[in-house]
Amino acid sequence: MKRYLTTAEVAERYRTSPGTVRYWRYAGTGPQCFIRRGRHVLYDAEALDKYDADEIGNRCAA
Repeated sequence: MKRYLTTAEVAERYRTSPGTVRYWRYAGTGPQCFIRRGRHVLYDAEALDKYDADEIGNRCAA
């Protein structure tokens, strides 16, 4: 079963505010692996792990 994180949990994971995570979603930056369930926005934890690995790989290659 997939695990999903709330906006607040994603903010805690990246040590930022929920408002920043919402801005990332609005601006199209940051992790874009979210789904909407009514008024709720949930992030796929596995996709966040992949996003982190890709970001680290891109920074180490530079």
